[in-house]
Parts: sequence; structure tokens; C-alpha cells
Amino acid sequence: MSVELGRELTRARESRGASLEAVAAPAKISTAYLRKLERGVVCDPSPRILARIAVALEVPYLRLMALAGYLDEPRWAEAGRHGSAATPHAPIARGLTLEEWRAVGSSIKKLVAERARSEDGSDSSSRRSRTSVGPIRKEIG
Repeated sequence: MSVELGRELTRARESRGASLEAVAAPAKISTAYLRKLERGVVCDPSPRILARIAVALEVPYLRLMALAGYLDEPRWAEAGRHGSAATPHAPIARGLTLEEWRAVGSSIKKLVAERARSEDGSDSSSRRSRTSVGPIRKEIG
């Protein structure tokens, strides 16, 4: 399966005219690792890495998961019937620029840090609901 995954990654990258660096950087992997993935040398890439590559290449995440062997055909078909996203974070992920993705990541880091402070009692003045999305709206809206 790693050979099929590698072919798909190479096809997707080359069809976009993207270099290894142009895909590896936003996926937060080295060009050497991406090259190994494309050659089928890596047998079990993590779902997190596949998710980042799917976003960088704008390819269906579930397709990469299936090619990597994480989803068998029945599971993949079932996921498709339920309208599972082509990207790991749809529907909001569709069409986000790299800067918007960075803003989302920054906001998530801030929310996690804020939660940690409020849970350990070091910041009692700014206790917020765990569902608060205020900072995200400010950065990407």
C-alpha cells in the first residue's frame, strides 16, 4: 500500500507543479521524509502527517488514509456515504490560506494555554467557557 500512497502523493504534487519543498513546508515534514513517502519507503505514516499532507496538496484525507492502509474499502465507502470531509477539518477548512491556517493554529494554542492556566488556578480572572471561539474570529475574520 505504501507504493500506491507514494504514487498518489507524487501525482498530486506534480499535477500542481509543486516542488517537494512547497509541499513539505506547510505539512511540517522534511523534504527527505516526503521523498521517502513518494518512493514507498515509509510503511506507516501517521494519520496526523497524512492530514497535513492532505491539506498541503488539497487532496482527500480519507483517500490518503485508505492508501496508507488505515481504512479498508468498506470503511472508506461507509465514510463517503456519511459525507466525511475531504480535508481533516471541513467544512471550515475548505479554501483557507496558509496564513489563515496559521491564525487558526495560533488561536488554538492560545485557547489551550488559557485553559491550562485556568485549570491550575493561575489565571482566575480570565476563566472562559471551553467552547469560546472569540480569539479565532478576531484573527481570521
